[in-house]
Amino acid sequence: MVAVTVESIFRVRGVTKVYQMGDVQVHALRGVDLELYPGEFVVILGASGSGKSTLLNILGGLDTPSSGSVAFRDHDLSGAGEDERTRYRREHVGFVFQFYNLIAGLTALENVSLVAEISPHPLEPTEALALVGLGGRKDHYPSQLSGGEQQRVAIARAIGKRPDVLLCDEPTGALDITTGIVVLDAIATANRQLGTLTVVITHNASIASMADRVVTMVDGRIAKIECNKNKKSAHDLVW
Repeated sequence: MVAVTVESIFRVRGVTKVYQMGDVQVHALRGVDLELYPGEFVVILGASGSGKSTLLNILGGLDTPSSGSVAFRDHDLSGAGEDERTRYRREHVGFVFQFYNLIAGLTALENVSLVAEISPHPLEPTEALALVGLGGRKDHYPSQLSGGEQQRVAIARAIGKRPDVLLCDEPTGALDITTGIVVLDAIATANRQLGTLTVVITHNASIASMADRVVTMVDGRIAKIECNKNKKSAHDLVW
């Protein structure tokens, strides 16, 4: 039998990130090596200040490393200029943040449609909302939606461009456990049905049991990478 080699989506090699804070240098990342693959659900776990948000921002083209290399497929992100990184974000990456950042004067459907308009091969906005269980709330404004519903609209907006990568920064950080589980289930559904590489950063160790792989960060370094043999669904989580 011939072994099948899966090509990685991201290749991170020796990445450091140093911020100058007055006279002090802050080392946010210290020599990170990582590969991420198509269709994976990856949780990056760590305490505040461990470097996980910095790593996510570099993967998403929002920031650049101080040294080392980051490749998205055959594109060098570490050497990319602002215009190239903007195009990369627009065409390939969906973001979900802790706060929903919906446009208050637009309905759920209109919020999702904004992203679909700039994508070369989008999902139908109604399909994106249905995927996160909000097909019946498409004509509601953010003020008419709960926090969890607003976050699910944000997920629908992120997946509406049919991205290669979905990057989620503490997506349940502002939510209670019941609502957070619904949101995580929506993220897992998008990962499963669209085959999108999904990376969730969190300080909540319970969420790690949903992942294919768990990357634990400590003090700007990857302390360990573990595979989950028995993944849990969002509805089995307790925290």
